[in-house]
Amino acid sequence: MFYYLFEYLDKFYDIPGAGVFQYISFRSGMAALTSLLISLVFGNKIIRVLKKFQIGEKVRDLGLEGQIKKEGTPTMGGFIILAGIIIPTLLFAKLDNIYIILMLVSTIWLGLIGFIDDYIKVFKKDKKGLHGKFKIFGQIVLGLIIGLTLIFNESIVIREKNFSKQKIEQIASEDSKGDEQIRISFKQPEKSTKTTIPFLKNNEFDYGSLIKWLGGNYQNYVWIVFVLAIIFIITAVSNSVNLTDGLDGLATGTSAAVGVILGILAWVSGNYIFADYLNIMYIPNTGEMTIFISAFVGACLGFLWYNSYPAQVFMGDTGSLSLGGIIAVFAIMIRKELLIPILCGVFLAESLSVMMQVSWYKYTKRRYGAGKRIFKMAPLHHHFQKIGYHEAKIVQRFMIISIILAVLAIITLKLR
Repeated sequence: MFYYLFEYLDKFYDIPGAGVFQYISFRSGMAALTSLLISLVFGNKIIRVLKKFQIGEKVRDLGLEGQIKKEGTPTMGGFIILAGIIIPTLLFAKLDNIYIILMLVSTIWLGLIGFIDDYIKVFKKDKKGLHGKFKIFGQIVLGLIIGLTLIFNESIVIREKNFSKQKIEQIASEDSKGDEQIRISFKQPEKSTKTTIPFLKNNEFDYGSLIKWLGGNYQNYVWIVFVLAIIFIITAVSNSVNLTDGLDGLATGTSAAVGVILGILAWVSGNYIFADYLNIMYIPNTGEMTIFISAFVGACLGFLWYNSYPAQVFMGDTGSLSLGGIIAVFAIMIRKELLIPILCGVFLAESLSVMMQVSWYKYTKRRYGAGKRIFKMAPLHHHFQKIGYHEAKIVQRFMIISIILAVLAIITLKLR
């Protein structure tokens, strides 16, 4: 909203300083600060409302240290995160940008699914919450919306670096400094199912290569593979963050670290100069997503103020499903989803620990008549609790690991 207001003021009234809203860097900074302010100022009020209506966590005794003390802690605090993301985005982003629209749709959609789950747990007194198949269905629907939009919306294109000597359109081609010239060449905008694969020199991967065996008309079916991949990624990452949300500040802190790197990747992917220097595909208009992810990071940090040990509020599925979905959709739209196993390594480890635990237990029970476990408890953070580590220490070490993985993810831009 502010972008359009100040653009009008700058154009017709030439008000000094109004033009600063044209800069993504300024609006990103303002979005982060506004998000942080909303989370800090209104977070406490939302917590009081949750306490007033006795919207508290129901704890199942798993024999973990300090677990029973969390009984009654306000939950559904994900509303703080959602407000901290949505409001600054509406204020500072270009609302006609297709990427911003998709990010807002994803945030609201997954927040609604999470809210229904929390509502059933809190008000219907059903600890199981929303049945898993309905959660998956909701995530599949979102995946379809995102995938089909990326395939068929004409505003969503990529521009690959031109390596040939043929004359292909030049954009922002010259910046003269004495005798020195900087020339940037990208191919024409094109619809594509390509993405970025880390550690390889020419690091583009086309989902169409998975079905080349179908023969000459395989291109007619690439969109199906692309959409299925998007559905899988959104479902996997969203549920992974949900599993990680088991200790005070764990999901929030690691999500903030991931968000910072996604913001950098969106910035360079949407800027033709950086895209040229880093030898990556240029994706027009994705720079605007930096504003959204700045609000995301601000919301996570603001919520962490209240969610750090000992937590004054839990985000519930209202927050955790949204955080995971946002990370997945954002990575997909800047064509960096194959970086997720590195960037979101903590979330991946948590999910794998659950899958390994369940699979091994079922296998040994079927084979030997008695189920055996790999970990003392899953997800992984509970395993470390069981062997005696304090909750706060586990969270801090997982966050350190998350920062290390985030740094590794960003250097893959040059490490090929």
